Amino acid sequence: MKRAAFYTLGCKVNQYETEAMIESFEKSGYEIVDYSEYADVYIINTCTVTNMGDRKSRQIIRKARDRNPEALVAVVGCYSQIAPGEVLEIPEVSLVVGTNERSRMVELVEHAMRKKEKLNMVSDIMKVREFEDMPIKNYRNRTRAFLKIQEGCDQYCTYCIIPYARGHVRSRKPDSIMAEVKELAESGFREIVLTGIHVASYGKDLGNTSLIDIIEKVHEIDGIQRIRMSSVEPNIITDGFIERLSRLPKICRHFHLSLQSGCDETLKRMNRKYTTGEYRSVVAKLREVFADVAITTDLIVGFPGETEEEFKRTVDFIEEIAFSSMHVFKYSQRSGTPAARYSNQIKPQVKDARSKVVTAIARKNEEKFKKAFIGRSKSVLYEHVIDDEQLLFEGLTVNYIRVVSESQEDIKGKIIETILMELKEDYMLGRIH
Repeated sequence: MKRAAFYTLGCKVNQYETEAMIESFEKSGYEIVDYSEYADVYIINTCTVTNMGDRKSRQIIRKARDRNPEALVAVVGCYSQIAPGEVLEIPEVSLVVGTNERSRMVELVEHAMRKKEKLNMVSDIMKVREFEDMPIKNYRNRTRAFLKIQEGCDQYCTYCIIPYARGHVRSRKPDSIMAEVKELAESGFREIVLTGIHVASYGKDLGNTSLIDIIEKVHEIDGIQRIRMSSVEPNIITDGFIERLSRLPKICRHFHLSLQSGCDETLKRMNRKYTTGEYRSVVAKLREVFADVAITTDLIVGFPGETEEEFKRTVDFIEEIAFSSMHVFKYSQRSGTPAARYSNQIKPQVKDARSKVVTAIARKNEEKFKKAFIGRSKSVLYEHVIDDEQLLFEGLTVNYIRVVSESQEDIKGKIIETILMELKEDYMLGRIH
């Protein structure tokens, strides 16, 4: 039996695509082993969001041959799509595939094995107009299922390379989505996370459906008890969208609303298509309609041209909104994007200082949010054991609080009412009642 090993860098979409490739290799008779083990094939699913992502991808690629000098090394994903020639020049690499045709990976790998020569299978992603179906019937070691419903992005934020790596918006057909949801429900999954490169764009290319339509369809499936969305922009959260969501009890009280800056001038330079006023209004409406809702976000500090005054506006805005959790990034020049060519780049030491300021605010707000639930009962979907000896299980509340509880029985994959007892560094201790 041939052995295949996978390594995934980057986002949840990449993780989904790796799971789909793993399933196709298993169906073809391959044994899946850890990336650190001896294998006949090593497949690296790459990220290219930053130049650092490219560098990390190259490091992981070069490690493959340490285990088996004769192995075939295949590189797929965003870095491959953006720089196929650069990837192919890496001595260890035999096969390069971009962000399309991952559903044919077994066929392409075996073709490369027979040819015994370097193959570049990357095509022009901007010409691709159909969503590539890569359905998954089972997720290894997971209780929450990430479901990819959309591909590509047409937003063209000035700092982002992803539209060039992923191509135009392509939406998965509703029938295909529902077939996979039913399979996942039958396999025992209780939570579905709808994901994609720009989920809010779902359906724009189909013309007869939208994200809220799909959410309502998923909601009808027996067995699925929770529905969560990955990152969306505030533009999609209209009054009508909120009203329809409010009728769906399975919707998680958690919205990851992409922000990137709390200053309107900075948002314009980023080519973000909303204002802080619109963002503030959306958050207020969500908090009015959904009790105990978690609002999480991403923020970039040190974007080109960000003055002290602009940064102060961002600081004031995030203190006002009081996010339950924030991912803070220091702006990183990404070659190939408009912002990388801006002349008014911010010095690294200024980015570091601003990142520390914002991170401290984020921690304070997260702690305040979580402490408000001490002594309260919340339903927790327990995902995995984190300590076999103490029988500690870890899971998530419906509003995205990580909880660790002790249980004498196996509660993996179960949703259980749990009293939140005490705040630790990045989770809360729970007591099952």
